[in-house]
Amino acid sequence: MKEQQRKHKAKRKTDTTIKSRRLKVDYLARVEGEGALYVKIKDNEVKDVQFKIFEPPRFYEAFLQGRSYLEPPDITARICGICPVAYQMSSVNAIEMACGVEIGGPIRELRRLIYCGEWIESHVLHAYMLHAPDFLGYESALHIAKDLPEVVKKALELKKIGNELVTLLGGREIHPISVRIGGFYRVPTKKELKKFRDRLEWAREASIETVKLFATFDFPDFEQDYEYVSVCHPDEYPLNQGRIKSNKGIDIDISDFNATFQEYHVERSNALQVKVRRRGAYHVGPLARYSLNYDLLTPTCKEMAKEAGLDKTCFNPFKSLIVRGIETLYAVEEAMRIIDDYEMPDKPFVDVAPRAGTGHGATEAPRGLLYHQYSIDDNGNILKAQLVPPTAQNQLVIEQDLYHYVEKYMDLPDDKLKWQLEQSIRNYDPCISCSTHFLKLTVDRE
Repeated sequence: MKEQQRKHKAKRKTDTTIKSRRLKVDYLARVEGEGALYVKIKDNEVKDVQFKIFEPPRFYEAFLQGRSYLEPPDITARICGICPVAYQMSSVNAIEMACGVEIGGPIRELRRLIYCGEWIESHVLHAYMLHAPDFLGYESALHIAKDLPEVVKKALELKKIGNELVTLLGGREIHPISVRIGGFYRVPTKKELKKFRDRLEWAREASIETVKLFATFDFPDFEQDYEYVSVCHPDEYPLNQGRIKSNKGIDIDISDFNATFQEYHVERSNALQVKVRRRGAYHVGPLARYSLNYDLLTPTCKEMAKEAGLDKTCFNPFKSLIVRGIETLYAVEEAMRIIDDYEMPDKPFVDVAPRAGTGHGATEAPRGLLYHQYSIDDNGNILKAQLVPPTAQNQLVIEQDLYHYVEKYMDLPDDKLKWQLEQSIRNYDPCISCSTHFLKLTVDRE
């Protein structure tokens, strides 16, 4: 594997005597949505870094106003074709809080189970198809497949298992239709889940091999002083419920999200940016979850993290690839635990009657914390909705990474610096729109 990396990275070397200091990339695959990056360097100093999102806004918060309190799981699932479960789970938690209902028992476990399926398919898609080519020196996963077909086949099979788990609980893999306020329209039988158990045994071994593979990659020396933020639960690695905590003192109920974090608009982005009030940028996603909740991982996950060279915290964004492998393994093992302990509920959902109120939901999408807030009236009509996706929260920290990376590695040739800046963006698996796939990158050197 090391030889493959050296061979293909060699193709990307350039003549360092090239005089031009202006760099432009019009089409960047392996990033979801429409955006741009502008970097200005003058007199060997970084003067400006802007991560621009020009994807047109889609106004989901406005669409939700006036709709029934029962509709958010189906409407918000359409926001993303890769992480629809995250939107469904945040929405059901928020609506149920507004209605004064708390779901436990088998239905709560099934919600964790469908979320495990989404983590598997999303992490594998990003790690193998979008991010691994950067470390292996290939243009895309299709190019990897020519030289390493078994690696790509294994990745596709692992992703398929995640999709199949979502389908088993949600009715289909894209925009699941079985999730509803109070539970599910239909829940699987114990026999159906047991039948799926063998697939997860294979996935567990494939996930272990994935971590071992990613641990062989060469990672840039680039550690940052992040404020990590994630949902945290005292008894379980975070997926669906908990408080919001950080490594720099935040410890709040999810209802205090807006008192602690501030959304605001900047001209260069059609997505609202978010910061910690009176403090600034923060980081959500796999690295935050891992660093704040390491002790709640399974013994196998801890063993593999140690074998991969990770400490209990990780501040190198490029190593998010390894952490995604660890979280894939966790999702597989958690799915196995839930299936082994599963007892089919008497009814697939709990009746939830509307009442006037405001509810909050914060869950851990594959890319990080996803916050929803809904206000409803006595008839269950939605008066106001607020959705704060992970990529919006990461915009500022992405810009900071780019600034510090250029500052540290400014002497690199343009094509190599460009390549690594693109890679730095992909560390976050940004979901700009979950539809189109290009980003413009311009580096202006004076």
